[in-house]
Amino acid sequence: MKLGFVSAIVPELTFEELIDLAGENGYKCVEVCCWPLGKAERRYAGVTHIDVETLDGKRAVAINKYLEDKGIEISALGYYPNALDPDPEKSRFYISHIKKVIDASALLGVNRINTFIGRDKNKPVEENFETFKTVWKPLIQYAESKKVKVGIENCPMIFTSDEWPGGNNLATTPVMWRRMFSEIPGDYFGLNYDPSHLLWMQMDYLKPLYEFKDKLFHIHLKDATINHERLNEVGIMAAPLEFHTPKLPGLGDINWWKFISSLNDIRYRGAICVEVEDKAFEGSLEDRKYSLTLCKRYLDQYL
Repeated sequence: MKLGFVSAIVPELTFEELIDLAGENGYKCVEVCCWPLGKAERRYAGVTHIDVETLDGKRAVAINKYLEDKGIEISALGYYPNALDPDPEKSRFYISHIKKVIDASALLGVNRINTFIGRDKNKPVEENFETFKTVWKPLIQYAESKKVKVGIENCPMIFTSDEWPGGNNLATTPVMWRRMFSEIPGDYFGLNYDPSHLLWMQMDYLKPLYEFKDKLFHIHLKDATINHERLNEVGIMAAPLEFHTPKLPGLGDINWWKFISSLNDIRYRGAICVEVEDKAFEGSLEDRKYSLTLCKRYLDQYL
């Protein structure tokens, strides 16, 4: 397994500074964020460490040369919009940019991207699956034509009141994943698996690793802690951030030795990337850099 981190936590760094940071901390890879240039829609979004709009062969060669010199790999290109947005104009824009990220991944030889399926939060699952087939069958066909694997993160995107009641990502549970992969079979459509989302949904975050081992294209390492006293007050129907808090690996409720042991059981040999969303370490750029140092130090004991 190759330990890395998601670049969203250091948006102010250039690509070269990002790769330097990875090397200084002993990481082997980075998931590089590739949002369109402009204002972020939400926290951890809008981060552009590679601008896929302007990427050309010359820049791709320079990027790969820098990576080679520093001994760092790109684990995947990351872009997480709502491709099933009920606003047709927004949906078209997001789909178009996903294709550009796929193109960039092929050009760089990364051959992997991470994203969300998306969802219309006000429609039931059945109606969303009809839209899913319309949008994602041609997208996965396009990715396959470019030899680029698409990893879907299992984050429900239902943290705040504007994402209530259904959330903005359909790909949340094993039931959904089975249906997704049945509707669109193939080797280029899989998961970017984050155990923390299953934790706060009160689900087993180890068992799916075994069933979906052939669909694990990428792993996010994020922890979370459940405030059970608060959960007893508001219940599971409350906005999730009312009763859980994202944390650095080792500072929450995930049993990491069991998780890494399970990955070894299934012989997973891909990227495992720390995703920092812990507000306790977001006071400054130095705090966020230090969070990556702490994560590396903690996770090394299992690797």
